[in-house]
Amino acid sequence: MKLYISRIILGVFLLSIQCIFAQNLSKNQFKVKGNCEMCKERIENTAKKAGAKTATYSIDSQTLTIETDNNTSSEEILKKIAEAGHDNEKFKASAETYEALPGCCHYDRDLQPQTIDNHENHAKKENEFYVKGNCESCKVRIEKAAKDAGAKFAEWDAERQIVTINFDSNKTSSDKILKKIAEVGHDNEKYKSSDNTYKNLPSCCLYDREIPFGEANPKVHTEEGNPSEHTDHSDHNTAGENHGSHEKNIEGVTVNGSKAATSLNKKEAGLIFNIDKKELLKAACCNLSESFETNATVDVSFSNAVTGTKQLKMLGLDQKYTSLTKELLPEIRGLASAYGLNFIPGRWIESIQLTKGGSTVTNGYESITGQINTELLKNAEKPETSLNLFSDFNGRAEANIISVSPINKKWSQTFLLHGNGTFGDTDMNDDGFLDRPKGTQLNGAYLLNYNDLENSGLGSHFGINFIKDERTSGQIGFDKKVPQEKQSLYGVGIDISRFQVWNKTGYVFKGKPYQSMGWMNQYTFHQQDSFFGLRNYSGKQQTYYSNLIFESILGNTNHKYKAGASFMYDGYDETYLTSTIKRNEIVQGAFAEYTLTGLKYTLVAGARVDFHNLAGTQFTPRLNFKYDFTPQTILRLSAGRGFRTANIFAESQQYFASSRSIQVLQNGGNIYGLRPEIAWNYGASLQQEFKLFGRKSTVVADFFRTDFQNQVMVDLDRSPQQLTFYNLEGKSFANSFQTQWDFIPFKNFEVRLAYKYYDVQADYLDGRREVPFMAKHRGFVNFAYSTNKNSKGGFWSFDTTLNAVGKQRLPNTSSNPAEFQLPSYSESYAVLNAQISRNFNKKIRAYLGGENLTSYYQKNAIVDVKNPFGNYFDGGMVYAPIMKANFYVGLDVTF
Repeated sequence: MKLYISRIILGVFLLSIQCIFAQNLSKNQFKVKGNCEMCKERIENTAKKAGAKTATYSIDSQTLTIETDNNTSSEEILKKIAEAGHDNEKFKASAETYEALPGCCHYDRDLQPQTIDNHENHAKKENEFYVKGNCESCKVRIEKAAKDAGAKFAEWDAERQIVTINFDSNKTSSDKILKKIAEVGHDNEKYKSSDNTYKNLPSCCLYDREIPFGEANPKVHTEEGNPSEHTDHSDHNTAGENHGSHEKNIEGVTVNGSKAATSLNKKEAGLIFNIDKKELLKAACCNLSESFETNATVDVSFSNAVTGTKQLKMLGLDQKYTSLTKELLPEIRGLASAYGLNFIPGRWIESIQLTKGGSTVTNGYESITGQINTELLKNAEKPETSLNLFSDFNGRAEANIISVSPINKKWSQTFLLHGNGTFGDTDMNDDGFLDRPKGTQLNGAYLLNYNDLENSGLGSHFGINFIKDERTSGQIGFDKKVPQEKQSLYGVGIDISRFQVWNKTGYVFKGKPYQSMGWMNQYTFHQQDSFFGLRNYSGKQQTYYSNLIFESILGNTNHKYKAGASFMYDGYDETYLTSTIKRNEIVQGAFAEYTLTGLKYTLVAGARVDFHNLAGTQFTPRLNFKYDFTPQTILRLSAGRGFRTANIFAESQQYFASSRSIQVLQNGGNIYGLRPEIAWNYGASLQQEFKLFGRKSTVVADFFRTDFQNQVMVDLDRSPQQLTFYNLEGKSFANSFQTQWDFIPFKNFEVRLAYKYYDVQADYLDGRREVPFMAKHRGFVNFAYSTNKNSKGGFWSFDTTLNAVGKQRLPNTSSNPAEFQLPSYSESYAVLNAQISRNFNKKIRAYLGGENLTSYYQKNAIVDVKNPFGNYFDGGMVYAPIMKANFYVGLDVTF
């Protein structure tokens, strides 16, 4: 018995000794080049002879994992391995030693090693070291620690998990710098942080300590998976933060991207929502106007009863006050204002960036309430062609063909083709007028991309786009081929031709990843020929835009700046009735922007000055500030100025199908006799994350106010027979409050709730009034559920959205006969949309959906509908849907 007990005690003692020694071992991983099993044996034996306790070499990942005690230097081991003939991240073998290796061991000395997950990971340079971390807070902490330890320059790359440092070897060393980085909580290839320091990091900074150096950190880069895998981002992404994005962005050149379905970018000082193509699949999304159905921020007006025009609204103001860009280039503006939302097919969209409030000055001066930027599909690692077919039950059909393919390692191309047609006579309210125009659109684009940013530092994107859109509306039976004056039926015809060509080129300076230059250029030709009954309107617009941006740092990456110059030429030639209006707008601008990044705050301050030949010299300052009280509580503040020139005819076409005559009360300005519009926008938002049902939940509340110094008023109240334009004299303001709650009650089920309050008023000529067609109260509910993927990659998705719209003030029609008068306010109503989709596998998807399932519709959408050529006819008084429930089906196939 005593012998048995003695053996137990001895065993425990020996085990304890082993544990003590084990605790003193340090485990590290390094890049080492080799080819075969002979290489593996040579590398491992050399490492052990040099003092490694254990050594394991992976031929596939080109990595050596070693365990050493405190008396053994990993650098000495790597030096011995190089002397044995194998290049590694610290030392290179001599040419003589390399040549003396057996033939099977002659690895490619120029070949870049691959990480285990096959993502490209370029070999580290002498001044680069592996440092673990997750987010922007990690970046600030790591770089500050390096500089505190004597580094002149330090920049940490989250994706590569590498810090690049420059220092004076007479004053400090890489060992001292890396030791300091470990002391603030970040493991690196030489030192490991203490457990207490690591555990005291913010939750968003708690990196995975078990991942070997050189492997991808899933909290920084996640592969695109099925919806069920990305429903709960609490495990991999800090709420809303775009860690899933792998992109290199110079101003004007964006290369590669993969984003969550919808996210609020926590890194940005501004309130920026990223909407991915996966989010767009939740609704019909045939064009940009339908891309915000599941988004609570943007309000989309319902189609005009006669012309079919749709408009976006943000922060309680019309679309014209939001900068709408494509590839960061001006897009829906000028003559394209009325119908431009139909020119970007939903299946072409890779992502949308939605900015509330003042955006960056680098993108121009026209943004007042925010910016909506659309990025087109242009990234592919392998050739891929997809086909989308869509049809609703009322005669609308669409087809999209998209082909994205790499040409070689540096070049890739995208072919985009879209065609749609509306062929049926839809008249759900039986008033004799089409509820939506009939016609066709052919839309084609070609994109060519060059990406050599990692080597030569050069990247470029070229695009060309052509659109032909023809629409006919009005009374059923109207023949567009017969002149209006020769037939009794009222008709509307709109023919648009549009051509664009653009290029964006960027350069990253060698050895200075923080310094880059981008140059964007675009030419646009837009022509519209249209008539509205006996009223004709046509216009041509030619626009050339150029923007040059330089980006660098002041001392370190906590102090960044951008500076540049822009040029804009707009040539307009419009004809309304018998009047011809021509003007050329020439704008030369210069801008600068400074970004200060601290441990808990980000400040972006910018200003631009523009010399406008018709609007004079304009100064546009903008400021955005973000403060992280905690990683879960974020405050944002913004303020900025914007200005624009109003295109009163193009922007008011929804009122052309009426008896209203146009009156412009000129005041000596140079644009239609009017002065430019100028406004200030101020905003504040609070983002709070917390756990609910053990899963991530986020609440965002924001308030924005827009004050106009000058505004071109569109007055519908002076007379039901007049449309009057004049410059504001007095006050015009818009207060916007929104609160949104996103949470996940259980796996794969997402809920989004929102409430919006608008107070939008202006001083018209006869007094202050609420702006018409703007509901004070709006509610929003979205439910999204998806099943788990099966073995073939198939799953079901279900999506439902309810929009509740409060009453809206309607234009004054009291001078009309009683039967043609509208009430002062509209009714409140709700609209329900839903969609079911089935992914059979990774290549085939079918979907079925319904719009306006409540079937609420505006019964008096057209005033005096029986007498379209009379004095009281008005097709512009639309505040609600004009079509009842409509169903659609679609098919997506990838080849």
